[in-house]
Amino acid sequence: MAKAVLGVIGGSGIYDLPGLEDVREEPTASPWGEPSDIPRRGRIGATEIVFLARHDRGHRLPPSEINYRANIDVMKRAGVTDLVALSACGSFREELYPGLFVFVDQFIDRTVRRESTFFGRGCVAHVAFAHPVGPRLAERLAQAAAAENIGHHKGGIYVCMEGPQFSTLAESRAYKAMGADVIGMTNMPEAKLAREAEITYASVAMVTDYDCWHEDHDAVDVAAVVRVLRENGDRAQRLVARLARDFPAEHEACPAGSDRALDGAIITPPQARDPLLLAKLDAVAGRVLNA
Repeated sequence: MAKAVLGVIGGSGIYDLPGLEDVREEPTASPWGEPSDIPRRGRIGATEIVFLARHDRGHRLPPSEINYRANIDVMKRAGVTDLVALSACGSFREELYPGLFVFVDQFIDRTVRRESTFFGRGCVAHVAFAHPVGPRLAERLAQAAAAENIGHHKGGIYVCMEGPQFSTLAESRAYKAMGADVIGMTNMPEAKLAREAEITYASVAMVTDYDCWHEDHDAVDVAAVVRVLRENGDRAQRLVARLARDFPAEHEACPAGSDRALDGAIITPPQARDPLLLAKLDAVAGRVLNA
C-alpha cells in the first residue's frame, strides 16, 4: 500500500491552513505551466499534508484563469494520494443554508474555456468518471464534521459554471429545476484532472448564499459572500485538522477506482504515442506508461 499523503486545495477565503506544523514551501516545476501558488508541505499529527491556494494567496486568479492541470500535476509530484477541495458555493435548496458544508458526490460541468484533460493528440485516454468523488474519503470528511459539530450534508449535485459573473435569474431557476443542489466555479475540471492523475478526490462545498433564485434573498454580491467565508474559514480549519488526526497512515483503495483510473484507459498504442506528450505525463501517468 502507498503512504497516504493528504492534499488540500483552499478556495475563496482559504489561502493558508492554520494548524499546519513544520511547514515548508516546495517550489515545483510542472510541464503544464505555473500552478496557482507554491505548494506548502507540513503535517497535522502524523498525517503529511500538501496545501495549495487555488486562487493564489492574494486571490489574484479568477476561476477560468486557474491552471488546473499544473495544480493537479504538482500535487501528484508531491505524492498526494487523497485530495480535499474546499470551495465556496451557492445553494439551490432551502435546507442547504449559508454556513453548511455539503459533501457533494456528483458534478455537472458547464465550463467551456478550460483545459479539462492531460491527454490529447498523441496519447488519448478515456477514464471512468461516473462516480467522481471517492466515497471513503467523503465518508471520512462527514465523520470529521460530525466529530467537530460542523453542520453538514452528505451527497449532492454541484453545477460548475464558467463565471466570473454570478448566475442570471433564469440560469439559477433552470439549475434548480434540473435537480442541482449547489453551484460553484472551480470544481471542474479539477475533479476530472484528479481522476486522470489517479488521485482520490472529494469536495467540501461551503455554502455562502442561496444564489438568486430565492425570493427572499437579495442578488448575490461579494460583500455578503465574504462575510460567510470568514465564518466558514474557521470551520474548514477544524474539519481538515480532525480529518488529518484520524487519517490512515496508508492510502485506502478507492471503491470508485480513482486510484487505478488509468488501468485500460489509454487507447493509443505505444508505437503511435507522441514522445513529447509522454514526457509531460511522467507524473500523472507514469504508473501505467512505465509498466
